[in-house]
Amino acid sequence: MLLLNETFHCKIYPFIKRKVNLTLPDSQNIILYSMSIIEKASIGDAGLLVNLARDIYKEHYLHLWHPGGAEWYMNEYAYAAEKIKTDLADPGIQYYIAFDGNIPLGYLKLVLTSILEGYEKLDALEVERIYLHKKIMGKSVGRKFMEIAFQKAMELKKDLIFLKAMDSSSDAIGFYKKLGYTICGSLQLPMPKFHKMKEEYRGMLIMKMGLGKLY
Repeated sequence: MLLLNETFHCKIYPFIKRKVNLTLPDSQNIILYSMSIIEKASIGDAGLLVNLARDIYKEHYLHLWHPGGAEWYMNEYAYAAEKIKTDLADPGIQYYIAFDGNIPLGYLKLVLTSILEGYEKLDALEVERIYLHKKIMGKSVGRKFMEIAFQKAMELKKDLIFLKAMDSSSDAIGFYKKLGYTICGSLQLPMPKFHKMKEEYRGMLIMKMGLGKLY
């Protein structure tokens, strides 16, 4: 369990270099990072997550689609309200939201038990989504989300963490490599489901980081 105690030390997350002294009531789902708060989402955050996900998607990804495709992806496939509610009710899925005051900055989605093709015998955690508003890109919030994923995987004694990144997203790929992830595979988003996505953006890379003794 992720806890914010009276003294928050960098030993909890290997990449954090600061110590913050704070006492908060009922803080077991809150993590403090300097001036920002990252909070584990609950079912009551479904509406906030839907709006946040769609807003961030519009900032970054509308160019991936032929007409009508982005609307289908956001409103029906990925960020439909019922899907988000179902995710939040699933104990095997966790969302974390970063805030600056009351303003949401981005979110992280973890699938606590997932299967990586070619490594089926290993116990894996998947970082399924990490979304940030453009205005806070490069300000360490993404790194903080990845620290949470790492800590959760260690807490659950996972053998590896993996994620998927668009093969056209050189900045994201470089970011994950700096954190120790390596490319272990690739895939194409399936047709006909993704027929409204431009062909040059359907490629994905699979990246992993080993953790456990069996790895």
